[in-house]
Amino acid sequence: MTVSYPNQYRNYCVFTPQVNERCLCDISEIPKIKDSLENPASEDEVLEDLFILNCMLDNGADKTAVAEIYPTLSKYNNTNSPNIQTFLAGIYRKTKIPDAFGPLVKMLIQDSINPHEDAGFDPTEEIGGAILDYLA
Repeated sequence: MTVSYPNQYRNYCVFTPQVNERCLCDISEIPKIKDSLENPASEDEVLEDLFILNCMLDNGADKTAVAEIYPTLSKYNNTNSPNIQTFLAGIYRKTKIPDAFGPLVKMLIQDSINPHEDAGFDPTEEIGGAILDYLA
């Protein structure tokens, strides 16, 4: 397993060193990540790909290159997974893809109505922060 999910002692995912090393890749890897997100084998694979995209943005990757795969990212906008929601919100916060604003608001409303009490953390913190960045 490459992902260690949040628990009562930690409110974030932890990835194996191999996944962390992939964070150093450049934007030429985005097509591979896009292909992986289009046909993932598991939620772990989706989380790995989103984590890598998020890290790439943190490391100064071209935001427009990541924004170009929004049609692929958007297929996860209706997910109930708090982990996927959190990573999407982080990516959307950094890229400010205009089309992602509505889905962020929808996630926030849905999570407010049906909170993820068993997740060990509150994804609405990241989702709300992303919305505030859009409005700033």
